[in-house]
Amino acid sequence: MKVKVAFVCVHNSCRSQMAEAISKIIAPDDFDAYSAGTETKPQINQDAVAVIKELYGVDMNETQKSKLLSDIPPVDIVITMGCNVNCPYLSCKHREDWGLEDPTGKDKSEFIKTAQIIEQKVQELKSRISSFC
Repeated sequence: MKVKVAFVCVHNSCRSQMAEAISKIIAPDDFDAYSAGTETKPQINQDAVAVIKELYGVDMNETQKSKLLSDIPPVDIVITMGCNVNCPYLSCKHREDWGLEDPTGKDKSEFIKTAQIIEQKVQELKSRISSFC
């Protein structure tokens, strides 16, 4: 059975959604990726949607939605995105924080930079995943 990884932040609308999408693109054989938050938004951040579509050809409006922690299955690894004091808690075998700044409200270059950092971190996670579970 594949390892389950949850990317979590408070609103589950931007960074965690980008991490879920990128993981499903570049690590589908390595782990199952989910994203969730303690609150949801009516829709995923549309700037994040546009950047993921441009960089990876995936429309998150069609493949994902904002989810609560209770909407995802039990997971092995929790990655918090960098939400400071209010990071959600989820039971797991391994937990780490990626400390990413939220690009919401910033220009497109910040979303691209965030996507590139996430891709690099997902690649690193792929190489380390077997040591966690």
